[in-house]
Amino acid sequence: MVASVAAGVLNGKRVLEIGGGIGRIQAELLATGADQGEIVELVPAYEPYARELAREIGLEGRTSFRIVDILEEPDAVEPADIVVMNRVVCCSADGVDLAAAAARLARQTLVLSFPRDVMWVRAGMRLLNASFRLRRNSFRAYVHRPNALFAAATSGGLRLARGEQGAFWQWAALERAA
Repeated sequence: MVASVAAGVLNGKRVLEIGGGIGRIQAELLATGADQGEIVELVPAYEPYARELAREIGLEGRTSFRIVDILEEPDAVEPADIVVMNRVVCCSADGVDLAAAAARLARQTLVLSFPRDVMWVRAGMRLLNASFRLRRNSFRAYVHRPNALFAAATSGGLRLARGEQGAFWQWAALERAA
């Protein structure tokens, strides 16, 4: 997934990682040539670890971390050349809307990964969600239909460029139509 973006020209590019946790993908893209990066998260607990990672690899002046819900505050985040959402849409019932919001923020490329919409992944998600219910944890995981995710992104002016499937996860790179 990262290699598909890094294969393009990154010099002078801004990277936005939505739901990036500590920002590992954003850091990799900065290390391979992107100029600036930003992590936008809902979970404040990731911030010290994101800052530590940036400091360890010498990127602290080129990256930032903010707590923002882009569905609640779509104008709070500046567009970026490359927007990355790795295993994020599955964390929200609003995953399709999240893909649409990310597409609007992508000036050039949106890369996202998500669970495959196949029987064994859906069954696994049901078991996972049952375990959350038993532990009284309100978190739930979702499998969104890829066609719905792609339609949301293409409504934002992007087109599917490439992608790949594994046993449980798949990723896609969507690019702004020239």
